[in-house]
Amino acid sequence: MDLKQLVLGAVVETKKQHPCGGKLWEIVRTGADYKIKCLTCGRVVMLTPDELLHRVRRVTEGGT
Repeated sequence: MDLKQLVLGAVVETKKQHPCGGKLWEIVRTGADYKIKCLTCGRVVMLTPDELLHRVRRVTEGGT
């Protein structure tokens, strides 16, 4: 996994489930921090690039 794949609008699958039951997240902001939104409940979380790379299993849509 590379940060180049984590672009704005990409949908990623996380290794662990969110408490709402969802595993799919959309990247809504990139930069020094990444902001991701749960596609099940709408919760928004900000992560550092290292944290995001550790939590993501794969890019499902929109990545290059």
